[in-house]
Amino acid sequence: MEIDQLETFIAVATFGGFHRGAETLRLSQPAVSARIKALEESLGSTLFARSRNTLTLSDAGRILRPFAEQLLKTASQARQAVHELKPASGGPLQIAAALSISVYFLPDVLKRFQRAHPKVIIAIRPGHSKEVLEMVLNEEAEIGLARSLQHPMIETISLRDDPLLLVAHPVQGPTRARHARLEQVAAWPLIFYERGSSDWTLTHSLFRRAGLVPNIAFEVDTIETAKRMVERDLGSAFLPQLAVGREIRAGKLLAIKLLDAEPLGRSLDVIHPRHRPLRGQAQAFLRALKEVADANPAPIEGGRSQSRRRGK
Repeated sequence: MEIDQLETFIAVATFGGFHRGAETLRLSQPAVSARIKALEESLGSTLFARSRNTLTLSDAGRILRPFAEQLLKTASQARQAVHELKPASGGPLQIAAALSISVYFLPDVLKRFQRAHPKVIIAIRPGHSKEVLEMVLNEEAEIGLARSLQHPMIETISLRDDPLLLVAHPVQGPTRARHARLEQVAAWPLIFYERGSSDWTLTHSLFRRAGLVPNIAFEVDTIETAKRMVERDLGSAFLPQLAVGREIRAGKLLAIKLLDAEPLGRSLDVIHPRHRPLRGQAQAFLRALKEVADANPAPIEGGRSQSRRRGK
């Protein structure tokens, strides 16, 4: 087994096809097929069950997948360990971050990091989650911060949960109850934000799966604009917990639990390339990210802070 074969296997398994796996790895489809064939020959087993329209993991593929993930992680750690023997290189620390994370999470991280590393220059590059991924893959950023990102060529560390919460004005909103059914919510004036973003897609999909058409009263450009509009009772919105946690605890917003729909689960993730070791200052920044994430309050559900243990 070779590292690039395992990486290709994970790409095809993750994206459910040779074509999309090839696009992800920026390889030709024949090259991807050749790698998978070589891996199957080395193992003496077929890794995918192929049909006319679908590609799924075989029993052997399902067994291999967690081992392949661990082997890629170990290879990344090995590169990192060797890299740390080299003299430190200069240049600003380039961080790519989703806009909402830059606004609601990064300031606390930067304050903590600057105390310990006052001479390190940091450049923050904003973008949607997919743009953050591209910046990391293209070596335009050393570390990326986004929500719920997975890719075979990056290491993903989930810092904390960051679900989308349905929030409304606590007094003048459509309900003072802490719960509602999705059909009721679809009729409320709703505020959607960042057209084309993953949050936009997730929220639309929630209604589409239920066969409902949401009553979109406003479409705005940022999460912060949507939040301020909810505070002024112009509508309700599905917003990241990271952005509204303080307002909910202060009673400025009401979090409403959906009785007949799964929560829109998201995670706050930090990513970095598997093939490019992190500099010492980037590792220090990663530690600051984890410390701030661990220090944040527990997730909020239905307007109340919930204490629960989270895996490190």
